[in-house]
Amino acid sequence: MFEKCNILPFLIGEKFNMTMNYNETMNMDKVDFGDLAPQPFLLGLLSAFDNRYQAVADRCIGEITWKQFFAVICINICKEPPTLNELSDIMESSHQNVKQIILKLEKKGFVETFTDEKDKRKQRIKLTDSCREFCARNDEFSREIVGKIFVGISEQDLMATIKTIMQMERNLNTI
Repeated sequence: MFEKCNILPFLIGEKFNMTMNYNETMNMDKVDFGDLAPQPFLLGLLSAFDNRYQAVADRCIGEITWKQFFAVICINICKEPPTLNELSDIMESSHQNVKQIILKLEKKGFVETFTDEKDKRKQRIKLTDSCREFCARNDEFSREIVGKIFVGISEQDLMATIKTIMQMERNLNTI
């Protein structure tokens, strides 16, 4: 067995007087969460969920990756075709990562870039008809998958989760 690292003693549950049997909650017999406080447990849970969701979404979507599909979603919610910098801000990802995603989507015929009419230095990104057709073909399936993820979760719990994560985001922005 390997040694546990206690480099962050403030994360120990005793400090917060909060204990939870994560092993029982997660039904995991190969992991010992010990006295881990709920805050770092939640951060780890969110990170692990993101990884698992990405893998499932990649498998289900098939034609493009989840990150590419997320870029499509972000472009679609913009009031006007975004620039690469604007899209990077919306996606909360680096300019370089978003550029790679856009190049791959461009090769697949899902997006096109064009010069901004008001500022010739800016390149804007728009969805193609091919991308819109892909989205229309997969809309019902996407709704079904999302519905399955949220089975057994009340609207009240969902809204509390959204509120909590939004506050965590605001707090993170102060660091």
